Amino acid sequence: MTITSPSYKPLTNTKVVSLALNLPGPLAAKRLLELGATIIKIEPPTGDPLKQYSPEWYEDLNSGQQILMVDLKSEQGQQELAEHLKEADLFLTAQRPAALQRLDLDWKILHEKYPTLNHLAITGYPIPDENTAGHDLTYQASLGLINSPFMPKTLIADMAGGEQAATQSLALLMGSKAGQKGTFHQLALSDSAEYMAQPAKYGLTGNKGILSGELPEYSIYETKTNWIAVAALEPHFRERLMINLEMKELSKELVAKKMKERTSSEWLVWAEEYDIPLVELKKL
Repeated sequence: MTITSPSYKPLTNTKVVSLALNLPGPLAAKRLLELGATIIKIEPPTGDPLKQYSPEWYEDLNSGQQILMVDLKSEQGQQELAEHLKEADLFLTAQRPAALQRLDLDWKILHEKYPTLNHLAITGYPIPDENTAGHDLTYQASLGLINSPFMPKTLIADMAGGEQAATQSLALLMGSKAGQKGTFHQLALSDSAEYMAQPAKYGLTGNKGILSGELPEYSIYETKTNWIAVAALEPHFRERLMINLEMKELSKELVAKKMKERTSSEWLVWAEEYDIPLVELKKL
């Protein structure tokens, strides 16, 4: 998925060096690449774990980037990285700060060596827990976003973190354009998960929230053939739903009974005719 027209490349002549593996960092790098940036991704000799878990997604995320296999624990590897950082506008990392310190890549050292370099550091947790181990599953679990024993269907913290990392990267680059020297920003994935949990926090979703399926106009229903999602939330959609279902009032019980009278395909045609938000559930 692209976010801009092919000709819109405001980050042309911007160089990004990335050590970030797995998801959030590469997601952000892909966004920057789409905006015209040159991405130099440095992977360890063992490669990016995502390539083992999902080769197809790895290829999609990293397409168009220059991938270098470098052993940063060696002197030669450190020299190779230094050559790239000399010319870089942004350094993107997703290692824990303690690991970066062992490689002499903490912000204090970086800023002394490369005064104009910006550094976006993706971590699991904010200060003072930035070295605590975590992953998308643990971030979601700690916020009550998982209904045991079911695993989450998507990676909320990683995906939101990738988008936030792209936005913050742009902010750092804009700061440089405005005359600021190299700037550091730490982005915690646990904060990204908390951001995405706001609908549940404020009672809209889950535990009888109004968007938890309690409203008859905003819920899922079984049909003759499958399940459908109805999202007639706004008053004009709700009224349209009620009128075209030939009901005086909406109730979960009555709508559920009505939906079983037709197939999902028939309801889709009906919804298009009356301009009602309705889709068939897709199974992953």
